[in-house]
Amino acid sequence: MDAPDPATPALQNTDIIVTASRLDLLGRAATASQGTITAKEVALRPIYRPGQLFESIPGLVVTIHSGEGKAQQYLIRGYNLDHGTDFASFVDDMPVNRPSNTHGQGYSDLNFLIPQIVSAIDYTKGPYYAGIGDFGSVASAHTRIANEIPNQARVTVGTDGYQELFGGGTVRLGDDRRLLAAIDLAYYDGPWKPAQDFKKVNATLRYSQGNATDGLSVTGMFYQSGGGLITDQPLRAVEGGLIDRFGTLDPSDHSESLRYSLSAHLDKPVGAGQLAVSLYAIHSTMTLWNNFTHYLYDPVNGDQASQSEDRNTFGGTAAYTFQSRFGTLQSETVVGLQARYDTAFVDRKHTRGRTTTLDYCNLQQDDGPILTYAAVNGYCTADRVHMLDIAPYVQNTLHWTPWLRTIVGLREEYYRASDVSFVTGTRGRGDQWLAQPKASVAVGPFAKTELYASYGRGFHSNDVRGVYGTVPAVGTPLASGSTPLLAQTTGFEIGIRSNIIPRLSLQLAVFQQDFDSELRYNADTGQDEAGAPSRRTGLEVSGQYHPFRWLELNADLAFAKPRYRTADLAAYGLAGPYIADAPNFIYSAGILVDKLGGWSGSLVWRRLGTHHLSDGDALPIDRGYSEWNLNIGYALPHGWQIGVGIFNLFNSRDAAADYYYTSRLPGEPSEGVAGFQQHPLEPRSARFSLTKTF
Repeated sequence: MDAPDPATPALQNTDIIVTASRLDLLGRAATASQGTITAKEVALRPIYRPGQLFESIPGLVVTIHSGEGKAQQYLIRGYNLDHGTDFASFVDDMPVNRPSNTHGQGYSDLNFLIPQIVSAIDYTKGPYYAGIGDFGSVASAHTRIANEIPNQARVTVGTDGYQELFGGGTVRLGDDRRLLAAIDLAYYDGPWKPAQDFKKVNATLRYSQGNATDGLSVTGMFYQSGGGLITDQPLRAVEGGLIDRFGTLDPSDHSESLRYSLSAHLDKPVGAGQLAVSLYAIHSTMTLWNNFTHYLYDPVNGDQASQSEDRNTFGGTAAYTFQSRFGTLQSETVVGLQARYDTAFVDRKHTRGRTTTLDYCNLQQDDGPILTYAAVNGYCTADRVHMLDIAPYVQNTLHWTPWLRTIVGLREEYYRASDVSFVTGTRGRGDQWLAQPKASVAVGPFAKTELYASYGRGFHSNDVRGVYGTVPAVGTPLASGSTPLLAQTTGFEIGIRSNIIPRLSLQLAVFQQDFDSELRYNADTGQDEAGAPSRRTGLEVSGQYHPFRWLELNADLAFAKPRYRTADLAAYGLAGPYIADAPNFIYSAGILVDKLGGWSGSLVWRRLGTHHLSDGDALPIDRGYSEWNLNIGYALPHGWQIGVGIFNLFNSRDAAADYYYTSRLPGEPSEGVAGFQQHPLEPRSARFSLTKTF
């Protein structure tokens, strides 16, 4: 039942060689940049928070600019993907990204995921896969849930008030029927002042029967959390002694989240092919209280705003895979249909101490004048949005010779959306079709080496409120016209995958990707906005070396040149082509040790490179951050295991996130001060665990 998504049929072979961290896809992959992370690496890596599971994907950084109850920040291939835009995330085939979210387009909160039940992560990069749609054009990750885990209990305590209790296991109901249950309770204060007082409850119950080609599974998941948010703070407030480096100007910032879901899978041989069907229903609520600009708009009560949403999501996928022959040519075809429907109430209020206080709202439209307008029942914005996404697709893999195959696909997107604002009375409704051709050529393997060339078209959806102009300062028309429902992207990639050197696996990819409209984050409104066209060109190199069965050395180097791509920068309010918060390079390296006597663990280094901080401007530039994390485990007799995790091993004082925008402290000019805003890396910390396997 742990079969990969049919969107990437090359990963469905069962005779794949497993290394310590990634599957060997030589002769099976469509590109050099796709892959699968094994459960072994998930278990060995030091994981500070669930979203960092995805840092096992080469060239990806997962960082944070606020508290634990908020979606993390994702950066890859020269893109700052904010809280998930253009990084499509799936858990048990359920989409995690939330379109038209109250805080950010494609918001992707993975805090509901329990790492101990993850069996693999399938990832892709680029818009080259017919089975991947909205938000997946830069990268995607399908997290698979295990059908069976050992019966176990674990207690973890750590510095900065960290406490966690996990219990889980599997009950056999028959020869091929299983019931998996897991629960995770966590509490964390952190180094923050005041303490976060963050509490989280996760639970999963999964019934499964059969196997990957003839089986059924039904999974229920529950998640609830709440705690403080210490977002990026003005550097001048720290340097001036107003707050500690780990302090905040507004200690009432907070988060509350709830999510529960039901998902089901059916895999069945039908005729000469294989049918895979998945269905899901998700309910989620969230409220974030953030104060980014402090006293810029309201010098008396401050600028804190609450952003809330109540969302229901329903959908599913169906795919039929069949083999055929045309003379001597062998062919595999996938025909699929994906559908998703969201209905959500999203709002924003002006608050003080998390209490609504005003009957009017202030917002700034780009760098223009401050807009003042009346609130309705305390709401600065309040919208009911409906979104329907239906996408049939077909993908064919044709083996022309033993050393040449082509992967050709076509995806047709139909997106329909409506919005009504309960503040402005504005209504909008519309739809859009988008054809997305995909093609890859793989040559080889020759001497355990394979070459790839790929082309594809993809997209991301835009916030419906911005498309129809129902939210002030979000629906600003672009220089090229109004904001489209679907912003197109086109990508090219050439790559190589080689195992020619014994015990060494190498992958190299050179890519270029263009977006018709770059999403950029507006800290004043707390929303993503559609911006100018953009381009990334880059190079990625990854390697895994296994000198011994118990040891892996790996390294990933990723370089990118992110630039706006338009002849009329001024029409978008840009002084130059530089893209804010888009990294120029990302490096990582690691050592994985597995079953060396009773020892196991890993040492991982991650480097987020330099990036411009002001949209369009060459300066200022931030140097990024560097961090080392360590995980050590030792197996004792009778099923006991002890573990130690040390995070930020060398106590780096770098910032986990840096921004440059205007805010105002008490006593500063009414127009505010443009300056650096930072959220520091957590200082060196440790977590100690004791696990009993039954």
